[in-house]
Amino acid sequence: MQPAAARVAGFLQELVLPIDCAGCGTAGPALCPACRLRLRPEPSVREVGALAVVSALPYAGAVQPVVVAFKNEGRTGLAPPLASALRAAVSAAVAGVDGDGLLLVPMARTRRSAVERGYDPVRLLLRRAGLPRTDALRLVRRPQDQLRLGREERFANLRGGMSARVPLAGRRVLLVDDVVTTGATLTEAARCVAAAGGFVVGAATLASTPLR
Repeated sequence: MQPAAARVAGFLQELVLPIDCAGCGTAGPALCPACRLRLRPEPSVREVGALAVVSALPYAGAVQPVVVAFKNEGRTGLAPPLASALRAAVSAAVAGVDGDGLLLVPMARTRRSAVERGYDPVRLLLRRAGLPRTDALRLVRRPQDQLRLGREERFANLRGGMSARVPLAGRRVLLVDDVVTTGATLTEAARCVAAAGGFVVGAATLASTPLR
């Protein structure tokens, strides 16, 4: 079965069969009350170079399997609470910033990743959150899989890998992503926006991995 078809099959199965909680695995609803509480946003800020990144949730505990289930297992029914969390991160990131003309810019994605999933996680969450987006970035080359790369390797892997696809001269931009790990993707996106004449006011993400 093709990946996209598998995602659709998983979604249809959720409609007719009982499933476990995505957070803790207990039998019952897709998200038990306790894990739903753990998805209540508590925005925190971390610095990635000169970029302030606001994240709604820590990528740990029950949050991690919920995000993985949403991103990689086709469980789009988990979108509402995750969209609320991302909206809180965006609100915190733009607090005190004049929102007039501000662009919310998600990260560039490969066409293959969208086809395999059948949807783009960040763009789906922005839509569910009622937030407009501007697809201002594109990949100019396909990077290696980041999973097994170290911190410096991730930065090197993504450096120079994006370009602007719309005019950004004089525009203010808030970058948006799902999970920030080393910050390599956001750093490259910020470089790309600056190279196109735009100004990055900050970044908002759904979750942030614990710093080590």
